[in-house]
Amino acid sequence: MSEYRSRAEKRHAEEQKRNKKNKQGKNGRSTFKKIMISILIVMLIGTAAGTATAVAMIRDAPPLDPDELMIAEGSTILDMNDNEIGTLQGGENRSYRDINEMPEHLKDAFIAVEDYRFYDHSGIDLWRIGGAIAANITGGFGAEGASTITQQLVKQAFLSPDQTIKRKVQEQWLAIQMEQQYSKDEILEMYLNISYFDSGAWGVGEAAIRYFNKEDISELTIADSAVLAAIPRRPSHYNPENNPEANEERRNLIISLMEDQELITSEEASEAKAVNIEDQLDFTPAEDDIGYQSFIDHVMDEVENIEGIEPSDLYAAGFDIYTTLDPGAQDHAQNVIQSDEYIHQYPDHEDFQVGFTLLDTETGAVRAMVGNREESEVARGLNYATTGSGHPGSTIKPLLDYGPGIDTLQWSTGKQFEDEPHQYSNGEPITNYSNNYSGNVSMREALVRSLNIPAVKALQEVGLDNAQNFAEGLGLNFDNISEGYALGGTSEWVSSLDMAGAYAAFGNDGVYNEPYSVRTIEFRDGREIDLTPDESERAMNDYTAFMMSDMLKDVLTDSDGTGQRANVDGLPLAGKTGTSNFTPDERQDFGIPEGGVPDIWFNGYTTRYTAAVWTGFSERGNGYLASGEEQQIAKDIFRHIMANVHQGGEVPDFTRPDSVCGDTGGELYVCGNEPIQEPDNDEDDTEEMDESISDLSATYQEDDNQIIVSWDFPEDATFSVRHSTGDEMSEVAQSSDLQYILTDPEPGTHTFEVEALDDSSGVDTAQVSVEVTEAVEEEEDEINLEEEESPEEGGEGDLEEEESPEEGEEGDQEETPEEESPEEPSEDENGNDDNGDNGNNDMNENDGNGDDGNNDMNENNGTGDDEGNDDIDNDGNGGDENGENIDNANNDDDNDSNGDDEEIDTEE
Repeated sequence: MSEYRSRAEKRHAEEQKRNKKNKQGKNGRSTFKKIMISILIVMLIGTAAGTATAVAMIRDAPPLDPDELMIAEGSTILDMNDNEIGTLQGGENRSYRDINEMPEHLKDAFIAVEDYRFYDHSGIDLWRIGGAIAANITGGFGAEGASTITQQLVKQAFLSPDQTIKRKVQEQWLAIQMEQQYSKDEILEMYLNISYFDSGAWGVGEAAIRYFNKEDISELTIADSAVLAAIPRRPSHYNPENNPEANEERRNLIISLMEDQELITSEEASEAKAVNIEDQLDFTPAEDDIGYQSFIDHVMDEVENIEGIEPSDLYAAGFDIYTTLDPGAQDHAQNVIQSDEYIHQYPDHEDFQVGFTLLDTETGAVRAMVGNREESEVARGLNYATTGSGHPGSTIKPLLDYGPGIDTLQWSTGKQFEDEPHQYSNGEPITNYSNNYSGNVSMREALVRSLNIPAVKALQEVGLDNAQNFAEGLGLNFDNISEGYALGGTSEWVSSLDMAGAYAAFGNDGVYNEPYSVRTIEFRDGREIDLTPDESERAMNDYTAFMMSDMLKDVLTDSDGTGQRANVDGLPLAGKTGTSNFTPDERQDFGIPEGGVPDIWFNGYTTRYTAAVWTGFSERGNGYLASGEEQQIAKDIFRHIMANVHQGGEVPDFTRPDSVCGDTGGELYVCGNEPIQEPDNDEDDTEEMDESISDLSATYQEDDNQIIVSWDFPEDATFSVRHSTGDEMSEVAQSSDLQYILTDPEPGTHTFEVEALDDSSGVDTAQVSVEVTEAVEEEEDEINLEEEESPEEGGEGDLEEEESPEEGEEGDQEETPEEESPEEPSEDENGNDDNGDNGNNDMNENDGNGDDGNNDMNENNGTGDDEGNDDIDNDGNGGDENGENIDNANNDDDNDSNGDDEEIDTEE
């Protein structure tokens, strides 16, 4: 049945439905139209506003001054007193070349990599702008550039290096204007003459001379042209002399682009790529009349790292760069390091180098820097003050071992460590060559004598994470440290700048300042950038800084201290020695004799200045520092420079904070963590204690051909060991150890007498004898048979046997704590002590006095020491830091065979 009662009613209903649908369609179209109109209005407003903003930006753009296109204005460098010390050369190091002098492939190389539509656009490249916009949406403004050669020329000549929209708009506007005033060839000529090519070279003409020694620019090959075209994007990174691998990779990319754009043939491309870049170069350094080159290079590095400033701006933008340099300190440091006026024992080796940094302890400002031994430093040459120079050796102990222990575990300076046979957690043993140990020692004594085993134990107790966090707070970023780092066996090398920054925090109440050399940069338009660090960072508690400084003062002043030679009388100095070592494989591969070491450090500070000195060679194995005076150079450099910069005025001592408790001159502790006091029963103990030498024994070991004398004593003491084979007794050693070893004894009866020298109860001596028998006849016959075959060798052997007892007498003298001149333990690559020659032994052997058993303690030819170190032997008699001419012939076999016996002396 139909739902409608008539046809008319049906038509009426259908008509109403159509009208409703039409009404809905009109409403939808109306809404869409409104939205589109609104969007259009917003776009028009935005365009108008953008146009107005762009017009305002363009109105502020500088005029196109032709003079600016020809000459770049170099930056002026000023010292801490705002006095000019030099200008980075801009127009002077320039050889302007006409476009017609340039070979086609030189121009093509730059166009191919910088702006391959150069001859098609009118100053800006819309296609490149579109690509850059897409990159900047994801990477932020400035993530990728779209600058044409014309824009680059405009930027270098007229604009600041800011990465801002205003500068970009002005750059594009001026590029369009330039294209209307100059031809393409004129623009390209100016660009190739104004671009910076690093090493002080401006323009392709100067760059051709610098890198290829080619005055005639037409002689440049396709490969040469690609090398030069690779540089301007990142001049210091793509410098072919300093970074040939990076330049060669980009050179070959440019050659491929030239081939793809049909600027050269495939054959030419293949031939150019086949050229070895190192064979291609003939580098000629720039003559730069600015002094202080190492410091200037560091300034340039700091400025180049500022966002928005490019390397070329230093030579073209006319900056005034206000630095932290103290010219007086710099002059003296260079004179000490780069001449023989103060130090006469510099190795006669062309590769020997020094890295030195002097900081203001309180602010971190770099006051002086010397990066090599060259009197005429090369601009942008190797700077050993800022680049990783070597392993830190024992200078790392305050930073990774003991400092974190005080800071995190609140150790006292008297914390006890057992100096005994020990091992790393992986089971690798840590031993001294002599296998002698000191028993219980305080942290202070372990640091002063630079003992290795307590240092490793300290790091193990502190934990690797705590140690690494402590070091990072001092600006030292080590990756995945291991227990071998405890002795300076780091996988990363460190620089004197790094170490000076870290040590300065100890002298600055525990506050770390990142070292800096630039205070302010002033642009040509009057704008300034203040680069003085805003905030300092507390790297440790104040008690850690003071307690560490108190112990490190003893390193220079204590009779057992390893740094006595670096001390300056009357100056409150704290510091630490450091020595790295060669591995046995390195000694064999490089032909390094026993006793030679690769690196020696001294780092130290007062409340005013902090200095770090590294001495070594540019590459590991190129040379070595021989035992004796060469191994004292770092301390001598430190002493001479610190004495000079502290002249005039009082130097305040380190201020003891309220958080530190303890007696003056005694051990210190964190207040609230007082050591447990035992009852004072000294008098009763003295009465009850049997203070006598006991269990004295002497054993002859036939296999090793040595006599071992050992004894017991109830307390710490110094012992005199005397020896006789039938005649009068003569002293052969003074030692705090309970053992003495006589090597290569002659047949007969050997009598030993041991006396406790500082026994408060009176003289205490004991004697023991042992018989050494001659070898059996059959063995002598075999030996004699061999000697008959090589009589000369036999004769030499007899002579050595005759000298051996005298050597033994001298050698034991060096073990005497009051007399020894302890040197710092040296470490191999893994942080293990190689225990060879410490540079302190055989003080008289350099004078030929190999048997001076009585040892003239202060042999200075009556002249004394120029720095107040009265005990220092400056008579060429080795490197005894106490000036005590002590010869350790008992360990001579150790020193001659092992080479780095530094820990033997300090631990024994």
